[in-house]
Amino acid sequence: MSRMRRVSVSIVTLRVEDPMLKGHCLCGAIQYETAAAPTLECICHCTMCRRAAGSPMVGWFTVPRGTYRVLSGTPARYKSSPHAARTFCGTCGTPLTFETTRFPDETDVTICSLADPEQVPPRDHTRAATKLSWVKLADGLAVYPDQRTP
Repeated sequence: MSRMRRVSVSIVTLRVEDPMLKGHCLCGAIQYETAAAPTLECICHCTMCRRAAGSPMVGWFTVPRGTYRVLSGTPARYKSSPHAARTFCGTCGTPLTFETTRFPDETDVTICSLADPEQVPPRDHTRAATKLSWVKLADGLAVYPDQRTP
């Protein structure tokens, strides 16, 4: 007679309060990290983000400005408007950050420049009023015509 044994399995989910997020550009010249927990995770559809990335939309997350730290390389900087600047790799062109004087304590970082973009899934779509007509949103995320309302 075979013996059967009951096994109880429990799954534990750990929440990391301050994850160390690391990222880099396509060619690896720019390496960065941030120890801050990401906020405002979104997919932006504004014309400036699309033009800067050459893409129909861009995934972003926000961290406190002082917590984003470049470990190697020197990102190129482009003043994309009177109040904002974007950084990118001057060698391969990978978009990295967006900073604006309108939110002087924040740095927005491109989700897909992370070493593991799965760590920071977007929560919503912003600036959807200007999305391209052939982009169909079917992922179930919240959609905001302009910016997210607090």
